[in-house]
Amino acid sequence: MTSKILITGISGFIGRNVLRQLIQSYDSITAIIRPETNEERIIEFVDKVSFVEIDLTDIPKLKTYLDNNIFEVIIHIGALRGGRKFSNSAYYNANVNATEQLVINAKNNNSKFIYCSSVGVFGAIPLELPANNFTKRQEDNYYHFTKIRAEAIIQKAVLYGLNAVIVRPSITYGTNDYGFPFTLTKLIDKKLLFLPDQDVIIHLANINVITQAFLKLIEIDFHPGICYNIADSHPIELHKLADFINNELKDKSYLRKRDIDIKYFQTGEKIANIFKSELWKARFQLISRHWYYDVEMSYEDLSLKETDTIPNFKIVSDWYKDLKSKKNR
Repeated sequence: MTSKILITGISGFIGRNVLRQLIQSYDSITAIIRPETNEERIIEFVDKVSFVEIDLTDIPKLKTYLDNNIFEVIIHIGALRGGRKFSNSAYYNANVNATEQLVINAKNNNSKFIYCSSVGVFGAIPLELPANNFTKRQEDNYYHFTKIRAEAIIQKAVLYGLNAVIVRPSITYGTNDYGFPFTLTKLIDKKLLFLPDQDVIIHLANINVITQAFLKLIEIDFHPGICYNIADSHPIELHKLADFINNELKDKSYLRKRDIDIKYFQTGEKIANIFKSELWKARFQLISRHWYYDVEMSYEDLSLKETDTIPNFKIVSDWYKDLKSKKNR
């Protein structure tokens, strides 16, 4: 299928998986990559897509490139993720100003614009459950602030004719990603994960659900400005997930003696606040508070395949076991 597509963020977990599916059906794809990107992160796409080396923080260079190129579809996934040590100006340029330049190009050329935001616009812990498109936004860290600002730029441009859709993935799981799901698995394996003595409901997203959403949005006509929260079909109790992971690794449920009073997590969160550690604050919150989202419209509009975290989290536990086996050889 011929369709001139521009995509950003292909060296990251979501972008890489989306591009893997794109190259199955489309043959005119350009990918913006950061200069000096590790070749191992993009080698599978060599000779299958055209690479353009531009750092998303380099707004003048990005603008010059976009002024001289037109695309039918722009898929903007690239961003500086939260928890990394970059200046606020770098975050703002990469996540807000770069988005604005891509929006201008899409609007001027009547291109379809598909933007990867984050459920983080509702804050690490939403003020309303399940979080939905009307839930109040929370600028509880600078990364979330930049995503909220980028969404605002897109929605304003929609009023002037931009054909855009916003995709908000939840924390995503799959192979070859070392984020929260991998860390959760590793801590369970080492018996280092302490859980609160109360039920906690969380809502993860299988990477295949995310890629389905992006591919579908290329194909269909959507209402400009619509937003889709993407996660598995249903949220899950963290204790049940911990038991599932431990059963996959060791054929038994996780240790109940690792359950501790939830007050310890609340104290840890307060200490993280005092030391202004966004990373540690999020770590305490993610395993001691509820976070889940309304995804019904996403499944209905995009005809997503029903996917539940159990048993699909097995792809992570199997990958983890394989990594551990190779390390021990």
